[in-house]
Amino acid sequence: MNKLTLFLIAIYSSYFLASAQDTPSPYLTKSLRSENIRSVDLQTSGGSLTVEGVNDSEARLEVFVQGNNGNNRLSKEEIEQRLKDSYDLQISSNNGQLIAIARPKSGFKNWKKSVSISFKAYVPKAASAKLKTSGGSLSLNGINGYIEGATSGGSIKVAHVKNNVNLKTSGGSINADDVTGNLLLHTSGGSIKLSNLKGKIDARTSGGSIGANDISGELLAKTSGGSIRVDRMAGSADLATSAGSTSVNMVNIDKYLKIDVSAGSVNLQLPMDKGLDLNLSAGKINLPSLNNFAGTKEKDRVVGKLNGGGADVDVHVSVGNLNLEAN
Repeated sequence: MNKLTLFLIAIYSSYFLASAQDTPSPYLTKSLRSENIRSVDLQTSGGSLTVEGVNDSEARLEVFVQGNNGNNRLSKEEIEQRLKDSYDLQISSNNGQLIAIARPKSGFKNWKKSVSISFKAYVPKAASAKLKTSGGSLSLNGINGYIEGATSGGSIKVAHVKNNVNLKTSGGSINADDVTGNLLLHTSGGSIKLSNLKGKIDARTSGGSIGANDISGELLAKTSGGSIRVDRMAGSADLATSAGSTSVNMVNIDKYLKIDVSAGSVNLQLPMDKGLDLNLSAGKINLPSLNNFAGTKEKDRVVGKLNGGGADVDVHVSVGNLNLEAN
């Protein structure tokens, strides 16, 4: 074995050792296998919250505690002392309800002794969840109960859920995948990514882009400062942006399509073989050949019925062009 091979082995060994050391271990693990958990209530002031659906035999709660101010490696004794002196940690499971709450004690001011307390709950898939954190992320995967959650400074991920969802963040992105149900997803300062959703979706951001693909149902998507991209949408949609481009591919329109853009171009693909009521306005409208169209066509305005009329298509672009194509 030559020196170069030995050198590379040493590098990889050091990398994997460092990775293993960086993976945090739970400070506390509570088994829930015999608790028949049906609802989860997790609250913390400075950590992340995770809920994952598992088989009953794997049900458990994991508590992670890390030091703040760059000091993540605390001994168990140090953690216990800080929790005793400065934090209230409540964990209980009664009558199918899991409650885990962590908060600083009243009057706590020594932030050099502060810690980040995170919860990971592995619960039966039928469980519902209520989550709240001031400074961490929210992650939910594979549960089929109602979901409600809020974070003031973290991202949100939700996947493989079959129920209604209500999630909000003040300063992070939102990612939703493979969800069946009504969704309310709001962020004040991040992007929103949606995929494989079925139901009524309300997605809003004040400062980011919105991307959606393979959506079936009703989509409301609004952003004050980003682009909107919708691909393979079937159903109805209401889309609006104050400053950004918009790209939409409608496979099928159920009742309506509404697009409102203050400044930016719109690229729109429609099922031109279907009956549509068109009401379009933009700085310039680029159209394909419209067969079986009855109405008026101008450079910046198109109003009329396609194939005898049907679903409403209203597109308004204040400053920018509209490019219309058949999908």
